[in-house]
Amino acid sequence: MSTTRPYSPGDRGPEPSGASGASGGDAAPSAPAAPPGGRQVRRLNFDDESGVVPLARDFTRQALYAWGWLPADTADRRAAAEDVLLVVSELVTNACLHAEGPDELRLACDNKVIRLEVADKGTGQPSPRTPHRAGRPGGHGMFIVQRLCLDWGVVRTPGVTGKTVWAELGAPA
Repeated sequence: MSTTRPYSPGDRGPEPSGASGASGGDAAPSAPAAPPGGRQVRRLNFDDESGVVPLARDFTRQALYAWGWLPADTADRRAAAEDVLLVVSELVTNACLHAEGPDELRLACDNKVIRLEVADKGTGQPSPRTPHRAGRPGGHGMFIVQRLCLDWGVVRTPGVTGKTVWAELGAPA
């Protein structure tokens, strides 16, 4: 297993298999909530799907409503939810452009962090374009991810084709 960071993402690694659709209970809209176990997880498989970027955004938006991030009651909370949707769009778009499309989107949320993971079969290594050229089209996706996220990286499993690109954003206060 490898990552683009010199350190491990800690105890916020991939969820165990079989976590698909786990969402916990309803949350009050005023605060993100986690179930008593601590994390809520949702998975979206992209097999034979078209229009995967809007599909991923809609899936993520539904999770944000279920987890109490939306509807947002302050500008900061709205911005936090929009940041999550933007990062999902960027990661899924990169999988479409550079890795033959995404295989799966995984979302995991606790009271402090939301973790986004996009699995694909690509061999490339995403990185912010250097030098970053403001005002030029294209190549800004990972720069945006880097700027908005607490951390991000790439996980590869030996003997398995592809990778998982992950990003973590802080929950709104």
